[in-house]
Amino acid sequence: MPPPLYLDYQATTPLDPDVMAAMMPYLSTQFGNPHSTEHRYGWEAKAAVDVARRKVAGLMAAPADTITFTSGATEANNLALRGTMALAAQTRRRIVTVATEHSCVLETARDLQAEGYALTVLPVQPDGLLSVDVFQAALAEDVALVSVMLVNNEIGIIQPVAALAALARASGALFHCDAAQGLGKISVDVQTLGVDLMSISAHKLYGPKGIGALYVRDGVRLKPQITGGGQEHGVRSGTLAPMLCAGFGKAAELAAGSFENEHHRYRMFWQHIVEALGVACIKHRINGSVTNRYFGNLNISFPGLDGNRLLADLRGVAVSSAAACASAEGKASYVLAAIGAPDGASLRIGFGRPTTYADIELATGRLIAAVQRQTQP
Repeated sequence: MPPPLYLDYQATTPLDPDVMAAMMPYLSTQFGNPHSTEHRYGWEAKAAVDVARRKVAGLMAAPADTITFTSGATEANNLALRGTMALAAQTRRRIVTVATEHSCVLETARDLQAEGYALTVLPVQPDGLLSVDVFQAALAEDVALVSVMLVNNEIGIIQPVAALAALARASGALFHCDAAQGLGKISVDVQTLGVDLMSISAHKLYGPKGIGALYVRDGVRLKPQITGGGQEHGVRSGTLAPMLCAGFGKAAELAAGSFENEHHRYRMFWQHIVEALGVACIKHRINGSVTNRYFGNLNISFPGLDGNRLLADLRGVAVSSAAACASAEGKASYVLAAIGAPDGASLRIGFGRPTTYADIELATGRLIAAVQRQTQP
């Protein structure tokens, strides 16, 4: 039996063969510790890390020395929130974030609230976007940090980060952005966006799992959450894995030259599925803004349908009914609840570099047939 057609690229992406090739030397002959400065093995490993740091920084138009490698975006988000609040002034003890943020941001913010910090979680509009007016009204002199995602992992909408960051910084607050779903998929420039902190992940852009990074604008101070040898500018101790860094760097290099063409293809795939559902008279709702979005993500609700049955009927197509982190715990999607999605089945369909038009035609046909099996007597 052939493997299912993979259309869950928001959950993860396959390792690009060129990325794997870039990693292999550091899994064999070039096995040195990048923090060993006395001999060639350490020098080679450090050189690989330095090159990777420059490539990752280049993808977001940032200076290389503002990149701190982490184990992933979850750790980067934790470091941004916890590290900022631990050094915040006593007059600034509030975090402002959004109801549709990734769970690692929301759970970290709630943990900090339990420790005595204040927390404001803002609602979103039915299209998933945060109202700039609502956001501005939440800013006050006690806000130390704002955290708003760039591209939503479940519904693909793109928040107006540049406008929000400008308002936050004008009020004296730092601005953190989880860009794990945006980097390598849309244009990301930390100077244009005006962010102070930005979290990213390698495995969302055809790199290895187990590595991410946090951009820290020059002058922003964080309290380390992992202490030890003082690696990574003293912010995140621990021996770096050169093979993971090299893989992340190569993935960033490849993404820099491909994402604009890919985005055009994904828009065509997105429109094909939506138009086909309309032609087949399938009742559905597109979740999230249809304009301010990343078109590699299509989240659709089918009112009144059984989600588990729909997924079962789509066994030949690998899609998800919620974010991977939420579905692993059997939880309903709080993101869909926040935008008022109707009860019933919801699917997140993600496109990637290997996806072809023939794949989309096949998946669309199977989706329509699966829906019709539930809706027709």
